[in-house]
Amino acid sequence: MRLEAWEVAAIVECLQESFGHGAKVYLFGSRTDDSKRGGDIDLFVECSPLPEDWRGRKSDFWICLQERLGEQRIDILVARDPDDPIERIARRDGILLEG
Repeated sequence: MRLEAWEVAAIVECLQESFGHGAKVYLFGSRTDDSKRGGDIDLFVECSPLPEDWRGRKSDFWICLQERLGEQRIDILVARDPDDPIERIARRDGILLEG
């Protein structure tokens, strides 16, 4: 996994501030592969139940990440459809980040 410990801690803190302590966040995509370089940070958020204001919380999460990690290319996917192919890949191949 190509994230530093402080980056993981910041991601988890921002997640908890935005979605609450019951939410989970997974890193997926190219940053899970140590042999690759560069790439954006792809995050998959699971929150049950999904809050009605999830779009606003996603926005808050992204802003918090930009403030704590510095300007980064960050993609955030919020779990809404278990049959969605990208969600299945993120869930299957993602790395659960814990603070």
